Amino acid sequence: MPTTDYYAILGVRRDASPDEIKKAYRRLARELHPDVNKDPDAEDRFKGVSQAYDVLSDPEKRRIHDLGGDPYAGAGGMAGGFAGFGGLGDIFDAFLGGATSRGPRPRTRPGADALIRLDLELVEAAFGATRDITVDTALVCQTCGGAGTASGTHPATCGICHGRGEVSQVTRSFLGQVMTARACPECNGTGTVIPHPCPECAGDGRVRARRTLAVKIPAGVEHGMRIRLAGEGEVGPGGGPPGDLYVEVHELPHPMLQRDGDDLHCTVTLPMTAAALGTTVKVPALDGEQELDVRPGTQSGQVIELRARGVPHLRGVGRGDLLVHVIVATPTKLEPEQEQLLRELARMRGEEAPPGQFAPGQQGLFSRIRDAWGGR
Repeated sequence: MPTTDYYAILGVRRDASPDEIKKAYRRLARELHPDVNKDPDAEDRFKGVSQAYDVLSDPEKRRIHDLGGDPYAGAGGMAGGFAGFGGLGDIFDAFLGGATSRGPRPRTRPGADALIRLDLELVEAAFGATRDITVDTALVCQTCGGAGTASGTHPATCGICHGRGEVSQVTRSFLGQVMTARACPECNGTGTVIPHPCPECAGDGRVRARRTLAVKIPAGVEHGMRIRLAGEGEVGPGGGPPGDLYVEVHELPHPMLQRDGDDLHCTVTLPMTAAALGTTVKVPALDGEQELDVRPGTQSGQVIELRARGVPHLRGVGRGDLLVHVIVATPTKLEPEQEQLLRELARMRGEEAPPGQFAPGQQGLFSRIRDAWGGR
């Protein structure tokens, strides 16, 4: 290993990332810079930190250092402790991240996406439909064609940034003068201004307008799904290409059917005689009322399935099912003759005294507690 441990100088691990190395260097450089730290040893330590950063920030030099070699072999060493930085400009880049010129940005930019909600009945969502929607979005200005200028005029070069799209600002720090660049406030970074804007769009190149679109709803869409209409969104500044329009489906509740994916659920209430003897009833469905055969002896809570009477699959063929939940209603009031008939039926079935909650040989909670205390 080399006699100088650059990792120890910067106080980082040997597996430190480039960002960790840069952060450690910046922190120590601020602390040890001779303009800030008047300690006699500060300048030598600052040079050592700069040399350590020069080695560890360069992948090839770092590799040589990790192998135990001299990263400056054949390079003439560190001239004054700052070789490899290329002057104070590189120090500023490492210290402050640097400031690069981006140049003017285009006046014409893409538009934003738009979102609109569409309420659909269950039948429309299931079988699909074509609906007209009204949207209020930005469109290309027809007066200037998106240029933003009045007729016969053109954009002019910005007098503040002289077409660069950015302005520079010099500030003083403990390292000296630092130059930063920001977007020109006069032209918003475009490098040009519009001396004579279009009277219709005020130089934006677009206007807001209301229009009607026909939206085709595919069969099988669900609540919350979004349908994308490419290029029907907001036109961008300067007449830039439009974004997309998203139509979000909101499925309205059905009075008798509940949807679960592609399956539908409904409830039918039957008198106990119909459930015992069997019957045929009509139930609601997307295709109109459907006849349902109820077998004799159907129990309350039983679910009867009608195949392929649900919602068509959005992707693929076929449909979901219609699931009918049966509730058997027990009469609460009986005429004397009806009660007599029921008692006769109970006698014929041996159900005059049904066991109720506890079968023969079983005991309730309080009976078990009484027996545990010896019948007391």
